[in-house]
Amino acid sequence: MLQLCKVTRALFISNARSACSDELLQREAVTLCINVSKQQPFPAAAAVSKLQIPVYDDPNEDLYAHFDRAADAIQKEANRGGRSVVYCKNGRSRSATVCIAYLMKHRRLTLAEALQVGHQRLR
Repeated sequence: MLQLCKVTRALFISNARSACSDELLQREAVTLCINVSKQQPFPAAAAVSKLQIPVYDDPNEDLYAHFDRAADAIQKEANRGGRSVVYCKNGRSRSATVCIAYLMKHRRLTLAEALQVGHQRLR
């Protein structure tokens, strides 16, 4: 089943297949797609801004180096009334980590609080 999971009013998390559904993006009014991978495609929708965080799903990758850029892009999009989706292949580790970084930086949540937001949303 294709779906975007809401993290906040302006932030969704998803797998690559769902994030590339122009119908879903349009329905949820997504304006920014953050692709946290080197291999997954971007959606075809021309009206959607795109940001790539080029990392593999590998513990040796330095995802931390991209936290500020991704979190700031999500916040900037929210400030202008837009909505973002963060995705990787399965929508579980890399994309969740970026969403947690955003919640900690811009929503001032602790790690435990940010993890709880994600857990509540995905139940």
